[in-house]
Amino acid sequence: MTSERLSSLTSWNADWKGLRVAVLGISVTGFSVADTLAELGADVLAVTEKADEEYARLLPVIGARLWTGSLESVPDDLVDFEPDVVVASPGFAPRHPLIGWARERGIAVWGDVELAWRVRDKVVRADGTPADWILITGTNGKTTTTRLTATMLVQGGLRAAPVGNIGTPVLDAVRDPAGFDVLVVELSSHQLWYLGLQDSPDPLSPHAAVCLNLADDHLEWHGSFDEYRAAKAHVYDNTRVACVYNKADAATQAMVEDAEVVEGARAIGFDLGVPGPSDLGVVEGILVDRAFLEERHRSALELTTVEELAGLGLAAPHMVANILAAAALARSVDVAPADIRDALRGFRLDPHRIEVVARHEGITWVDDSKATNPHAAASSLIAYPGAVWVVGGLLKGVDISGLVAGRGAGAKAAIVIGRDRTQVVAAFERHAPAVPVFEVDADETEEVMARVVELAAGVARDGDVVLLAPAAASFDQFASYADRGRRFAAAVRNRIGTGDSGDHDTATTAPDDPDSAGGDVTRG
Repeated sequence: MTSERLSSLTSWNADWKGLRVAVLGISVTGFSVADTLAELGADVLAVTEKADEEYARLLPVIGARLWTGSLESVPDDLVDFEPDVVVASPGFAPRHPLIGWARERGIAVWGDVELAWRVRDKVVRADGTPADWILITGTNGKTTTTRLTATMLVQGGLRAAPVGNIGTPVLDAVRDPAGFDVLVVELSSHQLWYLGLQDSPDPLSPHAAVCLNLADDHLEWHGSFDEYRAAKAHVYDNTRVACVYNKADAATQAMVEDAEVVEGARAIGFDLGVPGPSDLGVVEGILVDRAFLEERHRSALELTTVEELAGLGLAAPHMVANILAAAALARSVDVAPADIRDALRGFRLDPHRIEVVARHEGITWVDDSKATNPHAAASSLIAYPGAVWVVGGLLKGVDISGLVAGRGAGAKAAIVIGRDRTQVVAAFERHAPAVPVFEVDADETEEVMARVVELAAGVARDGDVVLLAPAAASFDQFASYADRGRRFAAAVRNRIGTGDSGDHDTATTAPDDPDSAGGDVTRG
């Protein structure tokens, strides 16, 4: 396949027929890739260790072939296929044998987002243009901010959808015959790494983009913090209108300063302080916009108040920051302040995100199982200082010592779970020796949370909070962070005798953390 042929493939209406594409990984995202390419007439070989029965049945129906088996080395069938392009699901790390094989041979390696951008014109708006894209990434808060932004856009009268790492593949939205005005695309560092490989004649160019924050995470996938940061920074590449960054996180400002953007794109800051003339922030308890108005040097637009957010359960500091970031993105497409306020009044957080599961005998039990890294757990501990802290799981190569020293030292007690609990206990011994530490050594999933709740009930008193904010992934003992949160809630309710199993949450297929790319993660 010549580079000229690949360079011509920047439209749904281009000639994709006969293009040999190997799709690595078949789950939600991988199947959307295979389905799209098959519809375009490409020759598709899906390669995966194990395929879900439904996907294994559907692939031949759509005209794609399937190969399953060990991926510790490059399968002969893949070599013989001689792909022109490899499209990898986000779980395939840079050092995976198949990725290394493709790159060494000069085979183009794409992610699903690259393909989606190239065929984004399948459905166009009344003016003949495809939907605008808004990109959102960060170590924490991506999913919440993506949902917030989409909700604000819809309230403002736009056809918008939250897609990408949040669960709905971008390709599914691009092919939706109803069409959209704006796609709000949550991107993991994995997806952004693949975007960073591209040298396309029509590179992804979002209307607006944000990196919410940056902290250690997914180091086992990227290999180092510098590589993780470099991947996240790609979110700002070729931004046309607004590069939104966190003024309280210098790394995100540096990303904007270093980014190659379209001439005229503006840097828009947000934080919890008084905003400058191109920022959003908080003035005497009022969230305000000083970026998207003509008289921004002398005035500001009110969006909502901290008091109103408190009544909605949205006033934790990290939530206010997410709201300001989402508002900046929404304002970049002219959503009115009144629509932003109305959108917030109807907004509800996802399950397992600082969710109060019970209040009993003066004790508040909080499920923040979605806090799958230290940065997210720190936000929870800021919101609930002095809590009985349930912590631990799979640390994903991240050192938890800084969190223990900075926020864990203020905990009333720590209840440590998970495979990597020895590292967590050691961190408390070194950095927070005054905090009582209880280690849960139960190996059976059914026993873990029952023991956690038993220990927490023995420590907590009237006015205390028991906070599940593990700062770690869950796959050592649970099916997902959602499974971990449900089991915690069920154990709490069993303990206090409500008779509620806690099984009302329907998010049973949630990925383990917001950066795990909708479950298309290759483990092992």
